[in-house]
Amino acid sequence: MPRRKKSVLRKPLKWALIGLCGFFLFTVLQVAAFRFVNPPFNSIMLWDYFKHSGVVLKRWRQAGWVPLDEISPHLRRAVLAGEDQRFLMHRGFDWRELSIVLKDMAADRGIRGASTISMQAARTVFLWPERSWLRKFLEAYYTVVMEALWSKERILEVYLNMVDWGRGYIGAESAARGYFNQSAAGLTPSQAAAMAAVLPNPHRWSPVKPNHDVVRRIERIRKDMALMPLVNGR
Repeated sequence: MPRRKKSVLRKPLKWALIGLCGFFLFTVLQVAAFRFVNPPFNSIMLWDYFKHSGVVLKRWRQAGWVPLDEISPHLRRAVLAGEDQRFLMHRGFDWRELSIVLKDMAADRGIRGASTISMQAARTVFLWPERSWLRKFLEAYYTVVMEALWSKERILEVYLNMVDWGRGYIGAESAARGYFNQSAAGLTPSQAAAMAAVLPNPHRWSPVKPNHDVVRRIERIRKDMALMPLVNGR
């Protein structure tokens, strides 16, 4: 009887192991490829393409991919100031920021995100926007693989070109043109701070018509921008 049980379990375990190895190989090759090749779309563009008119993807393609060193240094610094001030110090997970968030939750001071730019880039490029425990697990997994295979410059470049800035604008170039009739390279410090300020809630906040919360974030980001390192491009 024990031998029969072992033989019954062996096959599912074998296929599970094969599936895990296949998943690992596929995802590593996927991340490795995007180290050199720019992602052709993300889940938001794909969803818009099948469910709506595909305007988001067309607009993003018209704007074009912008290398990191051609994106305004003000925007690079503003995004670090607003989203991930220890970006160059951590390996994908900011445990210090996470501990602050947990303390705020315990003290009933509200809930705020602790996602790093690496985690957001992983979610934006490889996963879907809806929250779930599965997505969180995969987000952490992709973050580890990305940090192992990509440079910090590449992570920031992909993030800035693929992040959702609201109103159908994906990426810095598309958003800069849409909101300020300006290229991503020509953004002023004020414009860059306004764009960075809305990233936590781009579908409710506007960089051109900021509400009270956005104005406060802009002011804080402007103060912190000077303290941020300039992540250089290639």
